[in-house]
Amino acid sequence: MNQKQTFTLDLHYLRINNLKQNKMAISNFNFYNPVRILFGKGEIAQLPNYISKDQKVMITYGGGSIFKNGVYDQVKKALEGYDIIEFGGIEPNPKVATLRKAVELGKKEKVQFLLPVGGGSVIDGTKLIAAAMCIDNDPWDILIGKAEVKSAIPMGTVLTLPATGSEMNAGAVISNTDTQEKYAFHSVHVMPKFSILDPETCYTLPDIQIANGVIDTFVHVMEQYITYPVNAQINDRFAESILQTLVEVGPKALADKTNYDHMSNYMWSATVALNGLIGAGVPNDWATHQIGHEITAFEGVDHGQTLAIVLPGVMSIMREGKKDKILQFGARVFGVTAGTEQEKIDETINKMDSFFRQMGIKTRLSEYGIGQATIDKIVERFEKRGYNMGERADISPAKLRLILENRL
Repeated sequence: MNQKQTFTLDLHYLRINNLKQNKMAISNFNFYNPVRILFGKGEIAQLPNYISKDQKVMITYGGGSIFKNGVYDQVKKALEGYDIIEFGGIEPNPKVATLRKAVELGKKEKVQFLLPVGGGSVIDGTKLIAAAMCIDNDPWDILIGKAEVKSAIPMGTVLTLPATGSEMNAGAVISNTDTQEKYAFHSVHVMPKFSILDPETCYTLPDIQIANGVIDTFVHVMEQYITYPVNAQINDRFAESILQTLVEVGPKALADKTNYDHMSNYMWSATVALNGLIGAGVPNDWATHQIGHEITAFEGVDHGQTLAIVLPGVMSIMREGKKDKILQFGARVFGVTAGTEQEKIDETINKMDSFFRQMGIKTRLSEYGIGQATIDKIVERFEKRGYNMGERADISPAKLRLILENRL
C-alpha cells in the first residue's frame, strides 16, 4: 500500500498498525503532541511571547475574511515592529499551484517563521509551504512520496475556523486540480509550535462554514471510534463526549454565532478531535475521508458535505464489522436502545443523518447533482490503486461502489 495515497491517522507521533492489533485489548502506542494551545479571548496579543523579533515572518491567509472580522488588525498590532511579509489567497482545499508561489516567495525573502491566520485549509497549506521551503523538489512531490520531509520552517497558527484539527496535529491535505487528486501528508516537522484559539474570531463565520466544521469534527471522531471494540474505555468515553458535545452545541453555535460558550465548546471539540489522543492505541478507519476526498476532487463539493454523504453509507454497508461500536454509539450518543440489532443500527444511522441535516447539510449524492458516472470514476481510481480501505482493509472497490450507490 502506498501510504502517501491514503488518509490515515499516522501522525508520526502516533503509529498504529490496525491490521496487527490485538482485537481484545488496546494496542501499545507512542503518543506525543508538542503543540502549545493558547485558548480564549484576547490571546492573539500573546504572539510576541512566542515569535522571536529577530525572525522574518510570513503571514499567510485565505480569501480575506480576516480583514473584515478584525483578526488581521489584532495580529499586526501584536507583531508591530516585526519584519513581516504576507501571502494571501490560499483556497479552501488548498491548491498546490497556489502554494508553489508561496514557497517561491518564502525562499526568496528568506522567511524564518510562518504564521497562518485562518482555518484548516490555510494551516494545511502553510504546512506544505513550511516543508517545501526546505527541499529542492516540487512541493507536490511531498504528497506523492517522491520527497521526504526531514525539516521545515517553524510555524505557529491563529485559528479562525474550527474543523480540521490541523492546529494541533502533523497532517495536511492538499489538492492538485491539474490531476484531480487530493492527498495528505504527515510529518512531525510541520506541527505548529503554538496555536491561538480565540472563539471570538469565529463570530462572523458564514453558516456553511460552521456547519461543515461541525460535521468535519464529528467525522474525525467517528473515523477513530466506529471500528471494533478493543476495550479502550478511556478512548471511547473521550470520543463519545466530543460527539455528544457536537450534537448539543453544533446547532446552537449555528443559531447564535456570538455566544462565547457555544463557540468555545465547538472550537475546542474540533481541536481535540484530531490531536491524536482519542486515536491512540485503537483501530482507525478513515475510509469516509478517503472517499470524500475523491468526491471533492472530481466534483468540487465541500469537504464537510462529502463526509455527511459518505459516512452513513460506510456505516450501513459495513455494519456487520462495525456492529458493536455502532450499537454502542447509538445508545450512548443518540439514546437508541429499542428494537432488534439491525433496527437499532438503522435508527442510529437515521439519527446521525438527521443531525447532519439539522446543521443544514444535504446527505445524498443526488442532492448535489452527482450520479453514477462519478461513482464509476471513483471506483475505477481505487481499482487502479490496488488496495482496500477501512480498519480491517476490507472495503474493496466493489464495496466502495455499494457505499456510494447507497448514497444516491
